[in-house]
Amino acid sequence: MHPSRFASSSPRAEWGDVPDTTPVRHAWACFTRRDFLRTTSLGFGTLALAHLLEMDAGRAASDTLASGPGGNDLRPRPGHFAPRATAVILLMQAGGPSQVDLFDPKPELARRDGQPYPGEVEVLQPGSEEKKLAASPFRFRPQGQCGMELSELLPHIGSVADEWCLIRSMFSDNNNHPQATRCLNTGKVFPGRPALGAWVSYALGSENEELPAYIVLRDPTGYNNGGTTLWENGFLPAQFRGTEIQSRGAAVLNLHPHQQRPPGVQPKTLELVARLNQERLRLFPGESDLEARIQNYELAARMQQGAEAVLDLSRETAATRALYGLDNEVTENFGTRCLLARRLVEAGVRFVQVMVPIRSGGAPWDHHSGLKKGLEELCPQVDQPTAALVKDLKQRGLLDRTIVIWAGE
Repeated sequence: MHPSRFASSSPRAEWGDVPDTTPVRHAWACFTRRDFLRTTSLGFGTLALAHLLEMDAGRAASDTLASGPGGNDLRPRPGHFAPRATAVILLMQAGGPSQVDLFDPKPELARRDGQPYPGEVEVLQPGSEEKKLAASPFRFRPQGQCGMELSELLPHIGSVADEWCLIRSMFSDNNNHPQATRCLNTGKVFPGRPALGAWVSYALGSENEELPAYIVLRDPTGYNNGGTTLWENGFLPAQFRGTEIQSRGAAVLNLHPHQQRPPGVQPKTLELVARLNQERLRLFPGESDLEARIQNYELAARMQQGAEAVLDLSRETAATRALYGLDNEVTENFGTRCLLARRLVEAGVRFVQVMVPIRSGGAPWDHHSGLKKGLEELCPQVDQPTAALVKDLKQRGLLDRTIVIWAGE
């Protein structure tokens, strides 16, 4: 079946015109989209331009797919009530930051330092058999006009204490880090449930058609405990899954084609791909993965137009870069992603999930016997960038409509 049959402007036979018994019809049925992409060597960047071609031709095929039965687009949706906040930034601190050393001072524990605990203790970790009480080695100080007591390890976060709502009453029913981290992000310890960002984007849509509604900024060297299950869509349509964006190198992989094709080849190729996608969707209506793939191609085309400007940190002033610590190797990792989070929210992204640096493993706050040394190493990495994000959002008038969550399991 020659591509020109579909790409020409002359009248052409439709799928229903081909008899069921013909070899052509049989070959078409056996030829999957994956086969087509592999044999024609098409890349993601090539397919992405389908949306631009549809716009140029004035066709509404993508709108039909998005708004038809089973479709789920990302256009903004009004809620039942006028929201006070329109965006969320989750600064995910995997590993369980020690609350008694950072946010929750225990004066009685300090008075009983070194004494045996009189009650019964379930031995969960080697070394806890002695049941000795241990006070925090760090001092707490009142911060801000509110007098919030915070550890000396977090001076920058303390400088914006009046902007925080500190919740000390939360707890987890699971003492395994991957399961507890997944529960914090999805509400359940087992995989398969939508993450918080998926629910937010599902409910509210996106305010920027050139960017995903739900973006994940993970450490460029790897994944935290729980991996990609921390931003999955679960039983929601696939387009509500978190989209990973790189904070180093190319922000979005394979966004642009690696090689140019002769004029006229790409439009014909893309028209054929669009017809294949639509035919597949008609054969399997309501297949959310296929709908999401089609919409992702179209989103990629829009990202080619506008995403790179949003993700270009060279546009920031030297003062802003210094505020986030981008000139310091200790804070550069987390600071870069916090600054990207601000730019993304400023551009209309609904939910940005920033993962803690993983220099010490997939659960970097999980310090155990190395608590003092571990906290002294990790706190400086996240303290300044976290406070910088809050200050930057406030000075730009974005903090009033953005919820910033700093939390661990």
